[in-house]
Amino acid sequence: MHASAQSSPWLEHDGALAGLRVLDLSRIMSGPFGTMALADLGADVIKIEDHRHGDDTRAWAPPYQGDQAAYFLSVNRNKRSVAVDLKDPECRELVRGLARTADVIVENFRPGTAARLGFGYEEISAGNPAVVYASISGYGQTGPLRDAPGYDAIAQALSGMMSVTGEAEGPPVRFGVAGADLAAGMWTTIGILAALHERRRTGRGQWVDVSLLDGQISWLTYVASGYFATERIPGRFGSAHPTIVPYQAFPTADGHIMIAVGNDGLWRRFAPAVGLGHLVDDPRFATNPDRVRNRDELLPLIEKALAARSAEEWSEVLSTAAVPAGRINTVEQALEHPQVIARGMVVETEHATAGAVRTITSPIKLSASPPRVRTAPPRHGEHTGDVLAALGVDAARMADLRTRGAVR
Repeated sequence: MHASAQSSPWLEHDGALAGLRVLDLSRIMSGPFGTMALADLGADVIKIEDHRHGDDTRAWAPPYQGDQAAYFLSVNRNKRSVAVDLKDPECRELVRGLARTADVIVENFRPGTAARLGFGYEEISAGNPAVVYASISGYGQTGPLRDAPGYDAIAQALSGMMSVTGEAEGPPVRFGVAGADLAAGMWTTIGILAALHERRRTGRGQWVDVSLLDGQISWLTYVASGYFATERIPGRFGSAHPTIVPYQAFPTADGHIMIAVGNDGLWRRFAPAVGLGHLVDDPRFATNPDRVRNRDELLPLIEKALAARSAEEWSEVLSTAAVPAGRINTVEQALEHPQVIARGMVVETEHATAGAVRTITSPIKLSASPPRVRTAPPRHGEHTGDVLAALGVDAARMADLRTRGAVR
């Protein structure tokens, strides 16, 4: 880790990644989600933004929190914002200077774009051989689709993930969140941490290449394995599980409940709890393979039984019977759930212009050096002066850059 990074007042905390400097050239969701994970764990993340408009998601509104786009706020806390004109030669050289001090660089340009700007892996690693350089793209740095633009929804479509999402008789459905982007951000963080561990042994960094499509393919897991085993093309099961029954959402008197009867022992507790005790040893339903084969006979019986009470009442009944079940919450209900609150998953920070800003915190719990929300997401170019001054840019040069409109 670089001494300059360790001495920065920004790093006076006890995070697990304290002293690690990350130069974040990414934008929108995949890269920012991954670098936010590093920032929560204590890394000094310097976010490079366009000097005019900043990260695209600053304009993805409404909705707003205060005067800030809620989308941008969701994945950019604990970072410093430096807003520069990457088309300006002097600004590009300044960013290259920051790259020489970085432990990690993350970019999600289309393959080849970073190299054309002078920030490609080969150029940066030549001057900073210890750097861990991570690239996120739609399809990766190799292959016939290498140069195609990457979008979350297209990766979900091409991966087959949408073909197994949605109701059996309905159209394919994308995730309710940007699953391909979020998966790529998580895989990138894992790759970065692995490369940093390897660097301790060799002293050298490496290139981490992650794509949205690869990440979605990796998520196929047992769906792909089932296809390999049978050569049958998997279909859509809605909320249901293809190989476990009953394991899906059911309507109740006032809403839906998710029930997960994952083995025969649970079945023997579930059936009596919902008034279907006479079905426990019915040869059509006695074992899970039986229930899978006869799901079309069993599910209507369960639906009729569950229609008698509310989702909350059934949640209590099934909890008492030690059967996994839970009401399907709205986002509001989920964020106000006692378990979510007890785990501290919603935090509030003070933003200079937006006031109190609420975000979702890191789900990682470390006993000795837990992640922390130290600062609200930055204003556009909030730290340009401080970061460039630490790089050696004096007041006169900074004034000239601002006058020329090269930095914000």
